[in-house]
Order: sequence, then structure tokens, then C-alpha cells
Amino acid sequence: MVKRVTLRKRNSYHTKSNKIWQVRTPGGRLVVQYADKIAAGPHCKESKKRLSGIPRLRPRKYAGLAKTDITVSRAYGGVLNHSIVKDRIVRAFLTEEIKVIKKKMQQKKAK
Repeated sequence: MVKRVTLRKRNSYHTKSNKIWQVRTPGGRLVVQYADKIAAGPHCKESKKRLSGIPRLRPRKYAGLAKTDITVSRAYGGVLNHSIVKDRIVRAFLTEEIKVIKKKMQQKKAK
């Protein structure tokens, strides 16, 4: 059975930012506790997928965390997904290989 309680905030509407639950204190009073909104968490800038290894927090909560908790220890750690970084590395390697091959072909033509 739901008991009547007094809200602590001024917002009286049933919105996402105003979720509450009732808790009985050790003194026997029934009080209201407010729930934090569920965060979407950081996403990759290119693939729009969630970044693994980084907690899903509200934006202001990241300010209290250490840098090691916000990022992942690799290139573009807290920004890009691992598959995007892998593709970039492979693409860079292949373009360098193509440059070397073209240079060798030009040297052969010159001879």
C-alpha cells in the first residue's frame, strides 16, 4: 500500500527527472529519495556505438573521476571504438606500403 509523502523538490510532475521512491528511516518516518537519471554513456564519434571500459555516468559525475577511469589505455581511448582505431592503423599501414611500391616501380622505370 502506497503512503502519502511530501516531495522535497518543487517539481510535482511525474517526469524522468523526478523519479522517487519511499524509504522508511530508522526513526520510523517515511521519506522520499530521488533517483538519478540513467546516463547513456559515452559513444564513438564515428560508429556511434557505446565505448566499452568507461562507466555510464551523468556528465557532471565525470568531473570527480580520475583520468584512468574516464579513458582506455590506447590511442583515441575515450573517443573512438576499438574497431575504428584498428581500421585506421591498417589503412595507414597499407597507404605506406602503396607509397613504397610506387617508389620501387618508378625506380624500375628509370633504369
